[in-house]
Amino acid sequence: MEKFSSLARFKSSCPFLGGTKTSTLRALGSAISPRFPSISQLTERAASCPIMGPALVMRSTQMVAGYASVAGQADVQNIHHSKGIFPGTSVSEADISKCPHASAARAAARMADDLAAASTTKAPEAKKEVPSTAQRAAAAGCPFHKAAAAKEQPVKLSEVTETQTTPATPDAYKYDKFYAAELEKKHKDQSYRYFNNINRLATKFPIAHTASVKEEVQVWCANDYLGMGNNPVVLETMHRALDKYGAGAGGTRNIAGNSAMHLGLERELATLHRKESALVFSSCYVANDATLSTLGSKLPGCVYFSDASNHASMIQGIRHSGAKKEIFKHNDLDDLEAKLKKYPKDTPKIIAFESVYSMCGSIGPIKEICDLAKKYGALTFLDEVHAVGLYGPRGAGVAEHLDWESHQMAGQTFEPIKDSVMDRIDMITGTLGKAYGTVGGYVAGSRNFIDMIRSYAPGFIFTTSLPPATVAGARASVIYQKHHVGDRALKQVNVRTVKERFAALDIPVVPGPSHIVPVLVGDAGLAKVASDKLLCEHGIYVQAINFPTVAVGEERLRVTVTPRHTAEQIDGLITAMDTVFTELKINRISDWAKLGGRANVGIGKESVEPIWSNAQINTAGQPQTLHDGDMALVDVNVVQVVRKSFEDLLGPIELSETETIQMKVEAVLMTGAVEHIAGALPKKVKAPRIPVNPIDMPVAPTVAVSA
Repeated sequence: MEKFSSLARFKSSCPFLGGTKTSTLRALGSAISPRFPSISQLTERAASCPIMGPALVMRSTQMVAGYASVAGQADVQNIHHSKGIFPGTSVSEADISKCPHASAARAAARMADDLAAASTTKAPEAKKEVPSTAQRAAAAGCPFHKAAAAKEQPVKLSEVTETQTTPATPDAYKYDKFYAAELEKKHKDQSYRYFNNINRLATKFPIAHTASVKEEVQVWCANDYLGMGNNPVVLETMHRALDKYGAGAGGTRNIAGNSAMHLGLERELATLHRKESALVFSSCYVANDATLSTLGSKLPGCVYFSDASNHASMIQGIRHSGAKKEIFKHNDLDDLEAKLKKYPKDTPKIIAFESVYSMCGSIGPIKEICDLAKKYGALTFLDEVHAVGLYGPRGAGVAEHLDWESHQMAGQTFEPIKDSVMDRIDMITGTLGKAYGTVGGYVAGSRNFIDMIRSYAPGFIFTTSLPPATVAGARASVIYQKHHVGDRALKQVNVRTVKERFAALDIPVVPGPSHIVPVLVGDAGLAKVASDKLLCEHGIYVQAINFPTVAVGEERLRVTVTPRHTAEQIDGLITAMDTVFTELKINRISDWAKLGGRANVGIGKESVEPIWSNAQINTAGQPQTLHDGDMALVDVNVVQVVRKSFEDLLGPIELSETETIQMKVEAVLMTGAVEHIAGALPKKVKAPRIPVNPIDMPVAPTVAVSA
């Protein structure tokens, strides 16, 4: 990050610094420029300043000269020679990387190039020559760059800027001007999207580092809802598949990318939803778009009935189909029925809706929509993206959750449960990139329906298939959650805690029965500043959500609570959010009530009964929130189920006698019967709960990971 204590001294003399909030400066300073990767967005802006720009270029040039001159000194050359490095005879990456002086010179020169480009982008009239990185370093005496510089010619700045901004033909359309105007619109309405550099750490979930590997923050907005992205048996399976099948799939499914791994995942997903068949796509956006566009274009005279809050992928799919569409008010059954009545029963109709709406947390009236579909001869298309893995005794989604007892009794059988809600849904789409922690999407339904989409959908036919290792990890995750309810039950416990504590502080959460925790801000600029303050001042990453994802005036911070967030981390989130709301004077529930309410906040609907009942949560044995230092145990019985499922392709995992005993101990611990194995451990095994690096899982007898 920039040295903000130094920047503060110049606020009174610099209009930009003086008129920009410190939190915004911090955010710009921590974000890498998309055009100039060696500098931050803040430095990029400073480079365009008539005062700061030349100063930055001058200073960077001095740095290059300083590093390069050191690299060219005789005593330093002797050091090079003693290590078998002979500058001047080679300018290879290997040689440069061995010398800290040359590496520093190269990095400084790259920064100088970027600063020069950033500071002169808006000055096409300049005619100076711009030396390259090698030329600049060589001129200062760096022997590593002399050979490369000799082969290069100076580049005129006018040529660079004209190439970037001016078309070859003088009368041609000004494309760059168009791009700049469109971006300016986003900046003016404060809907411009900033992408933070967040790198989630596999062994420290939910911790990540920013652009600096030394700066760690807590992630409170990722869609890896259960932490399956670093579940040990998922990583283990991916490592084994990678070693056996390599990095890529080899092509599209019909050419070279249709492997046993892909077919196995599709069988797993079909049985998850108790459907005849399933088809895997590169993402659920593609699955929705491809399925809806193909189906709507093939069914003669098809009419779509789409919920007003549907995801962009569904909207695009319906638009691409060319079919007629009717948009009904969000979750409004009367409006839906009124629109269905307008068409004869023999007209092909498809009702497209979601189970969990991710930005408001509401849940679709699935059973009632199925009733209307039957009454008016329509098909049902249900998007369970934000529900698979999270609801139901096997993680099949809200449609399964609504008939919990029936599906629980049916266990892992693949036969449909007649007249259950899930059985009545014709098409179900889901993702592998959220609760299942990997990547990909899918659609499940009847055998003929799936085969038709497979045969006609361009989004499936012409896309390279997912890599085998990714597919293996996704299937391992699905299997694990099919047999283990503990993660999603603990998630619900933590979600309830966070919602209750926000309510106690009058912090507005858009009410809903799901796991979604949308904290209403109500202003795009405020939401961005609040997000920046949480990140820069409290080490908490929560992204601001604005238009077009949500309506103007309903901007929010979408908080994601996982089973791996600890009690202490929850305390920190609550305190930080309260502080930011106070400092920025953001409206609380009572303030919205005085204004008549917004987004269902402040109208007396804050208390909503969650879809998970206490009895359903307790099927996992009264899950308890973790504390810092606690181990998040993985169910070893289910680990064995996952491993068994891959034996035909990846072979068995051999365990030593000690490792086998260890696994049995863990299995007993999961049932709470510790006293029965008190004397069963060999002396070398001191404790049955041992934190391990998930990457080491192929040889690890214990599958606990640190919270």
